[in-house]
Amino acid sequence: MTTTAPDAGTAAPVTSSELLSVVASRELAARRTVFAGIGLPTLATELAHLTVAPDIEVVYESGVCGAHPSHLPETIADAVLISGAEAVLSMPALFGYVLQGGHIDVGFLGAAQIDRWGNLNTSVIGDWERPEVRLPGSGGGVEVMANSREVFVVMRRHDPCSFTEFLDFCTTPGPDRALAEGIRPLGAGVTRVITELGILAREGVGDQLRLVATHPGVTVDQVRAATGWELAVADRVATVPPPTAAELRLLREDVDPGRVYLR
Repeated sequence: MTTTAPDAGTAAPVTSSELLSVVASRELAARRTVFAGIGLPTLATELAHLTVAPDIEVVYESGVCGAHPSHLPETIADAVLISGAEAVLSMPALFGYVLQGGHIDVGFLGAAQIDRWGNLNTSVIGDWERPEVRLPGSGGGVEVMANSREVFVVMRRHDPCSFTEFLDFCTTPGPDRALAEGIRPLGAGVTRVITELGILAREGVGDQLRLVATHPGVTVDQVRAATGWELAVADRVATVPPPTAAELRLLREDVDPGRVYLR
């Protein structure tokens, strides 16, 4: 999918991946440590490093901390992540000392489904016993949600099936649901959800996701119609500035010239 025409000075239309990566990178301004997965989070963090967060430190689930890859990794086990990295930790050290120690500012997570409180489903679509689709599961998602100061979610799809009133399965509970079960997480849970329609945000425990910004040409009613619950809307909904020519040039020529993740 491509979006509308790019900002002045860019040659090609902006793709969905480019739009989401640029917007997510801007949200990383003033953040220091990011727990990033492969794909859009990698694009966003690398672009942020070149723009709004030059001192950002990226931590990968494979145990690599402070990665300085010469080119984009294709998996979290890609050897390019290790060359020049600040440290490579064991899984117990990564999850026990770094995550549970509260050293992650932002954790990036993806999901097949999300609800208004920022709970995530990455397990099944449909009934647990006879699912329509079986998904990868949690990985380290539960630990990232519970222990990062805040969590950003990037969603390629924004429709009532993905943004749903009731999850088919709760793989990764946010802090509200965790507290209801007697578990006290360290962080605020999901604070930003970035989609092709706009940005949803919440402050933390007790707050539900609300629409705070839309992309140019997208209306509040469109976002409401694409959301499976009665979406709260901020008093003033901003318009997300489109990707600039400079951001797109960096993304296309410096971050991912081989189109590993851009599509």
